[in-house]
Amino acid sequence: MKLIAEHRRARYDYLIEETLEAGIQLTGTEVKALREGRANIAESYASAERGELYLINSYIPVYAPAAQFNHEPRRARKLLVKKRELNKLKGAVEREGRTVVPLKMYFNDRGRAKLEIALARGKKAHDKREATKDRDWKRQQARLMKDRG
Repeated sequence: MKLIAEHRRARYDYLIEETLEAGIQLTGTEVKALREGRANIAESYASAERGELYLINSYIPVYAPAAQFNHEPRRARKLLVKKRELNKLKGAVEREGRTVVPLKMYFNDRGRAKLEIALARGKKAHDKREATKDRDWKRQQARLMKDRG
């Protein structure tokens, strides 16, 4: 698995409930730009529109050698999921107020571009403060155990 892009702040901003893997429908120049390892999914999200799931606001830069045959850097990209998974995600977003957030983009063993998406709920400010406090306490515990051991 070759990691292309990761949304590192997602686990801080959202409470991740369930993850799943989705394929991405890409053009040739997008794949070449991804192989160079230049992509950003930090500000993106997935949305169900017209009976399909799309990745909105992801950034894949233009591939310079392609010249006039390049792609749009911020276009909506179709995500390939099963119909049952799509209905489940769509229902959770509409009824329960969840968000579909991309966690990481990578090439699998067969060389296919995949996206790990998560069904998530947004954290409130006090939840974020609590998570920071817990993380700091665990770090301090590890230091104390290291000094004693």
